[in-house]
Amino acid sequence: MAISPGKSTFSEESRTKKFPLTEEEIFIRIVELPTNCLQKQFRNIVSKDQLYLALQHAGRNPSQKTINKYWTPQTTKLNFDDFCIILRKEKPTSKSELLKSFKQLDINDDGSILHTDLYKFLTKRGEKMTREEVNAIIDLADVNADGKFDYIKFCKLYMTTNEQCLKTTLEKLEADSKLSRHQFGSHIKGSPERDPSPVPKSSPRVIRKTDQETLSSKGDIRSSLLSTNRKFKTSVFFTITMGANSNRNSKLTEPNLIKDWQCIQSKGCFFLEEDGEIISHQYRMQIAQRSMVYLTIKPLHLSQVEGKPSPWLSVDTALYILKENENQANLQLMCFTELQNREVFGWTGELGPGIYWLIPSTTGCRLRKEVKPITEEAQLVYRDETGELFLTKEFRSALSNIFEVIDLDGNGHLSLEEYNFFELRTSGEKCDEDAWAVCRENFDTKKNELTKQGFMDLNLMEANDREGDPRDLWVTLHSMGYNKALELTAACPFVIDIYAEKCKPRIKAVHMEPCSGQLEKAICKSVLNKGDAKLMDGYENIIIHTYNYNTWITSVIENKSDDKVIIHINNELSINCINNRGLDVFAVEVAPKSTMVCQHVMPLNEQQEWIYYCIYSLIS
Repeated sequence: MAISPGKSTFSEESRTKKFPLTEEEIFIRIVELPTNCLQKQFRNIVSKDQLYLALQHAGRNPSQKTINKYWTPQTTKLNFDDFCIILRKEKPTSKSELLKSFKQLDINDDGSILHTDLYKFLTKRGEKMTREEVNAIIDLADVNADGKFDYIKFCKLYMTTNEQCLKTTLEKLEADSKLSRHQFGSHIKGSPERDPSPVPKSSPRVIRKTDQETLSSKGDIRSSLLSTNRKFKTSVFFTITMGANSNRNSKLTEPNLIKDWQCIQSKGCFFLEEDGEIISHQYRMQIAQRSMVYLTIKPLHLSQVEGKPSPWLSVDTALYILKENENQANLQLMCFTELQNREVFGWTGELGPGIYWLIPSTTGCRLRKEVKPITEEAQLVYRDETGELFLTKEFRSALSNIFEVIDLDGNGHLSLEEYNFFELRTSGEKCDEDAWAVCRENFDTKKNELTKQGFMDLNLMEANDREGDPRDLWVTLHSMGYNKALELTAACPFVIDIYAEKCKPRIKAVHMEPCSGQLEKAICKSVLNKGDAKLMDGYENIIIHTYNYNTWITSVIENKSDDKVIIHINNELSINCINNRGLDVFAVEVAPKSTMVCQHVMPLNEQQEWIYYCIYSLIS
């Protein structure tokens, strides 16, 4: 592992100049703009004309040949990732390129071209322009006189017009969006059409190299460069190189004589919401006396269809332990399960008597919305020859797994508290004592708890109540993370084991909440305590903290100033990496006197080396 020192990546000149912007600055500012003003416009490009306009708005003047290169007869839609790749390949025309191209037609080397020569060139070479299009250029009074086209004046006019259009566009963008979102540019939320893979992949239609065509393109000098007049004040970067299978270098070992320790177990689940937010159970743990404690968390193994991968088993898990002092609002971070042995994360240490909160965490790098076509929707119910309704084998298997997940204490039965976690997740309402009494009367129970058979019969009754209509059953399945093929793709069940040497620990699930709030504070504190900190040059109140957990890397931004700041993050030079934001380039707003988790990064392929290279830039 190597960590390179941070430094400013942009010269003082590039930080102070207003126009023109460099190619990289223009692209970064296009991508960092807020979702509602840029990506909403370019998220779904469904025609050639829309692609042409989008490229013009982004400061390009594409020829029809260029458009045809990216919009083939097989193309039906381009998403925002495709659009960004095209921007990378189709560089904006510079003044020097224009001058060089025009100079080839300047026979007398006097800065002008005869109208007759210009007309022949534009209508007979390359992508031919129409007579009307050429006349529009020749009719420009400022650059034409005595039958000649003054291309030096034209180039100056072209660049000046672009800069003026840039300013006008930015004023409109500022009016449309106040940049008040916590994260800019995250087009995952509400974008089911987006390629679900963690790293944007280029479409086959945009992988070919392009050649810059200046005079052969139908340039419109009124096209605007859609960028921002903001500039980077300063930047720092981090580089961390990790070897293949670095997470296999385990330090987690069970304490000696652990078989003599007292143990308790609880299960739970991470649920991925439609907007990308992750919700999880949270727990209170009681330790009666000072004791050595060993805690672990890992994905829960469930019965699986042979030959089918189980995506949740590769999801990273962690557990933060906070001590309750006086009240629930005053929690002190004690430790977290940093050590690893394969999929198990754990911690060993001494804890004093008291109440502790256990807050599960996952980075979100691997628990992601999976948007893929379902070739055939699974059947949930069927009728036999007598017309009686039954649950299909596949649906019963899914219900069996759901039962295993919501049976938090693992005793094979559902208590009212356990069942209510299920009800809150699937319907948003709790089952009261009276309703629970009716449930016990009608379905199989043991010691006032619902058995697995009773749970199955309860779902069958719901199907019968709807006369076999499976829509309500699908609501339940989707809420629990299943797709239409009955695959568990939007949830990760886990199991927590707690061993104590001198007393029997107690644990109880008390909430099911978003993985934010106290968890965000805990992650920030752990990274600030253990991470590598770098100050923004000239802005010592803005600090970037990065910590390598061996399996993943987390960065936290600390803003000690009295003003909010906007930090631009660029991961484009990272290799074999995925992050929880789903974007290589984005920006975040950090409130005054606050800290925030910026991103988590993991290897895309654990079997290969991965290199984290990230530039953090302060935007003025």
